[in-house]
Amino acid sequence: MSNYLKKLIVEPGSKIRLKHFDPGYHGKHESHKSALPEIEENRQKMQELQYLMYAENKHSLLIVLQGLDAEGKDGVVRHVLTGMNPSGCISVNFKQPTAEDLAHDFLWRVHPHVPAKGSVAIFNRSHYEDVLVARVDGLVPEKVWSKRYDQINDFEQLISTKNNTAILKFFLHISKDEQLARFKKRLDDPARQWKISESDYKERDYWGDYIEAFENVLTKTSTKHAPWFIIPSNHKWFRNLSISQIIARQMEEMDMQFPKPTVNVGEIRRKYHQAAGEEKSNRSKKH
Repeated sequence: MSNYLKKLIVEPGSKIRLKHFDPGYHGKHESHKSALPEIEENRQKMQELQYLMYAENKHSLLIVLQGLDAEGKDGVVRHVLTGMNPSGCISVNFKQPTAEDLAHDFLWRVHPHVPAKGSVAIFNRSHYEDVLVARVDGLVPEKVWSKRYDQINDFEQLISTKNNTAILKFFLHISKDEQLARFKKRLDDPARQWKISESDYKERDYWGDYIEAFENVLTKTSTKHAPWFIIPSNHKWFRNLSISQIIARQMEEMDMQFPKPTVNVGEIRRKYHQAAGEEKSNRSKKH
């Protein structure tokens, strides 16, 4: 792992304070133009490795995206993961629970979307909403949400060990000023005004509460089998570079292999050449 990526991973057991992480950090690159060749190389790797994962059908990958509003979850899906084949990749957005969801345990609605072997799933918001929004907005009492950290860890341990699922969790870290600047861009852009709501500005009143909730998530649920990465996201291009590199590296470490053919390739090749020769001979006779 490169030195700058080591700065981003949340080591299990470490106590996180987000004020110690610079959301404007951008590593060795100074601009999107400088970083673009590396981003494109990572995208190509992911595309090739996803094809290999689909063919091997032994591994799967779960990508979790979380953060405060306007931090760029949709941008990651659009720009970083765009090269993945939709036949082997799904993106799920966990919004407000339905009445049916609330009639079950909080993980009930999540489990059906866990990636099957050979596939990739992206959670654009996730089961972590139940220790973030549920906590900050007081949707459930502390005695309920405080137990969910261990329940989440057990859930992720289960899918990691029983279904050979690699789990990568990304907290997209932006500053409060950068969030406000992005809200303004949405207001000024008719194509993006639909994304703005009054609640976006109201939620800024709870910025400190959300930061504290995220710090607890990062501290309590970053594990060896399901690590969190704190991704500086004031620079969108650095966000894309970091996430693409981490995903590509994880997929490479799976050490996947193409399965052996289930047919006699030599015999099929012989028959192909025989058929091709006969067709060529027939065409010559016609002329």
